Amino acid sequence: MNFSSITKYCILFATLLLFSFCVKAQKTDSAKVELVQDEKIPQMVQKYTDSQNGKIKGYRVQIFFGAEKIKAKGEKSKFLSKYSDVKAYEVFETPYFKIRAGNFRTKLEAYQFQQKIKEDFPGAFIVEDEIELPEL
Repeated sequence: MNFSSITKYCILFATLLLFSFCVKAQKTDSAKVELVQDEKIPQMVQKYTDSQNGKIKGYRVQIFFGAEKIKAKGEKSKFLSKYSDVKAYEVFETPYFKIRAGNFRTKLEAYQFQQKIKEDFPGAFIVEDEIELPEL
């Protein structure tokens, strides 16, 4: 063996040895997760949430539009009796009452729900609205 061969083997051995220490050093307890963040991040998130008043841009399905309050309440009751797991909202914009359902973040989600209720509410349509923030 000449000097260059020995040098190559030494470098290879040192690299493998260093690699094995690096791999061993990275082994940690997988059940523990440590979050390291700037202490201002939770404050910024809270400030943003407060500025949104608990609402974000999204979509709802409007199931009623009309000037009669009693009819609007009836449609809301009819909706809630069939779809009790979905929230319904009354909106009054002079002189009309609107009943809107759901808190959908995407138009696709709203469309899928519209298709689900179209037999019961054939005139339902999708509207952009401020929706409630989803629960974490």
